[in-house]
Amino acid sequence: MDNDGTHGNQTSNDGSPQTSAGASLLGAPFREIAVSGGRIRYRRLGSGVPLLFVHGVFVNSDLWRTVVPLLTDRFDCVVLDLPLGSHSLPMDPRAALSPGDLAAILAQIIEALDLGPVRIVANDSGGALAQILTSRRPDLVHSMVLTSCDTYDYFFPPLFRTLPIVARIPGAIAGLAQALRLRWFRALPIAYGWVTVSPIADETMDSYIRPMRQSAAVRADLASVLKDVRPHYTLDAMERLRTYDGSVLLVWGEYDKVFPLSHARRLAADLRNAALVTLPGAGAFVPEDAPVRLAELIGRFFGDPVSGPPRTEG
Repeated sequence: MDNDGTHGNQTSNDGSPQTSAGASLLGAPFREIAVSGGRIRYRRLGSGVPLLFVHGVFVNSDLWRTVVPLLTDRFDCVVLDLPLGSHSLPMDPRAALSPGDLAAILAQIIEALDLGPVRIVANDSGGALAQILTSRRPDLVHSMVLTSCDTYDYFFPPLFRTLPIVARIPGAIAGLAQALRLRWFRALPIAYGWVTVSPIADETMDSYIRPMRQSAAVRADLASVLKDVRPHYTLDAMERLRTYDGSVLLVWGEYDKVFPLSHARRLAADLRNAALVTLPGAGAFVPEDAPVRLAELIGRFFGDPVSGPPRTEG
């Protein structure tokens, strides 16, 4: 069962940050839903055909703060706060959080909220989770918009490939979280420096890094996720997705320094029904750099899910 899950600004007994409805950069209160290993917070805005928004590591639902409001007149937007390091509600201490487990949690959410077969919008490592989910439960996924994301042997990409090792070192995630308080560190390629073309606003950055800085339980969730990230998940998913009949729109930033455009072209060729659009002036975090154009593409793609956009790049 889900509930409104509205909280005041406070710290829980286990040290986890509690975010109020008013603090939401999306302007909507949190709700909560029970899943294997704990509870997941999400926000739900608009009405119409359901869309499920999936973010990646080191960000949260605020990644979609500028995209979603442009779609709520036509779509029922369900925006998740997954336990990927920037979440405000920690999971149970023994929760299983491998990529496969997270894909299973996505399936539970889709079924519990009666969204399926759902239309998914995903970015970064959230795109990998969407691929894993769809490869294992294609009955739950109608179609997808995958913005620049992990795929094939890029899970993680080379820049972040040491993260699973770091996650296994006692105290390393805590040190990383504290280092992210420093602007010069956040600007490094191994942090947030290469994921966007334009700097991320201070308010948004605070939303991303505060939970892992303040909460040992959030850091434990993040470590649990990171330590099991391996390319075999995405490679296996792609083998299964070759027979997926749903439509897929690939939206890649032209200035993406993290996920190569060659992977997007390869995806477009390997999937049965895929189209690729590249966005000038956008990096890996497409929702940060090009929210208006992305919202236009999402609206057009899901507004006409049968034909979708033309198979052209540009």
